[in-house]
Amino acid sequence: MDSARTGLDPAVDRRTVADLRAAGGLKWSLFPDSIGAFVAESDLGTAPAVREALREAVERERFGYLPPALADDLAAAYAGWSAARYGWAPDPARVRPVGDVMAAFRATVRHLTAPGSTIVLPTPAYMPFLTVPATLGRRVVEVPLVPDGDRLVHDLDAIGRALADGGGLLVLCNPHNPTGRVLDREELLGIARVADAHGARVFADEIHAPLVYAGRRHVPYTSVDPVAAAHAVTATSASKAWNIPGLKCAQVVLGSDADAARWREVGEEYEHGASTPGVLASTAAYTDGGPWLDDLLAYLDGNRRLLADLLAEQLPAVRYTPPEGTYLAWLDCRGLGLGDHPGRHFADAGVALTDGPACGRAGHGFARYTLATPRPVLRETVARLAASVPPPA
Repeated sequence: MDSARTGLDPAVDRRTVADLRAAGGLKWSLFPDSIGAFVAESDLGTAPAVREALREAVERERFGYLPPALADDLAAAYAGWSAARYGWAPDPARVRPVGDVMAAFRATVRHLTAPGSTIVLPTPAYMPFLTVPATLGRRVVEVPLVPDGDRLVHDLDAIGRALADGGGLLVLCNPHNPTGRVLDREELLGIARVADAHGARVFADEIHAPLVYAGRRHVPYTSVDPVAAAHAVTATSASKAWNIPGLKCAQVVLGSDADAARWREVGEEYEHGASTPGVLASTAAYTDGGPWLDDLLAYLDGNRRLLADLLAEQLPAVRYTPPEGTYLAWLDCRGLGLGDHPGRHFADAGVALTDGPACGRAGHGFARYTLATPRPVLRETVARLAASVPPPA
């Protein structure tokens, strides 16, 4: 697909590795001699509506602390977006701003779970979910996803056992980071039944919700039934889809009246981390950024398919199922004979991926690749990976 027809910046495919590195972001500067592919952020720009909102914020010098009226605008914008895209209209009064999803996670653990209860984490998982609980005095119990054909699914029996053995909170990431799975309603209902049977809470990380490809649809966990809503806290953000993570704005959606009341008591500490420019940008994204996002998804759809073709041609021993959502590729490198940490090998080849074991024990032999990049960069990435692996004897 020609990038000029997608509505993205027509020059997107002319951006080189040098251009991306010159922008100075963490993804491209932390490992200055490597292709940056380890951070889940995009190299493809953002929506004109977001840029315009930021220009206006600069012109009006809107750099102060967040006023309640802007928080209310964001809540209404998210509720409208959710209704239009997901068929679920949350009460805007239960949508609150925070700096990022992990701020929402910390608040949930500290204030909505029993002290000393464990965190039950399906793995592979987003890396901070493995490390942050220890800073909160909590232990993580990993429950590996299990194969069902070419998809990975939640092991409900194992989750139930972990919750019965002192688990207080189940982390549910949907769309899933790093595998790209998008869970259907029946899967979510099954998870809700298990959590309810053990009196557990669910933290639903839905930061990648806008990034779902044709043939799948995001179903908010809180929307599946009243049982799920009663025990769920949802965290989401415009940061991934519209590429604004540095602006520090996410949304907490509180599933019950009791949680909303508790948030009114403790939430100020966490809401204080949401920036005024981030709230303005996120509001613009949810209100006016849909058409641009549709174009982005068309481009990313081409990338996930191109990656499959390139791997089949150049690295056929790597197993890869194109993601149903997100712009993350979960690469099974076990057939290459690189051991548990293929990311370390590829780092020496000039490609900075997320090493699979950072995502939990289920990640041994895997690596996570961020495919939201110009297609020439994607091609160069696979070429470097392939050149680093000796040909089969």
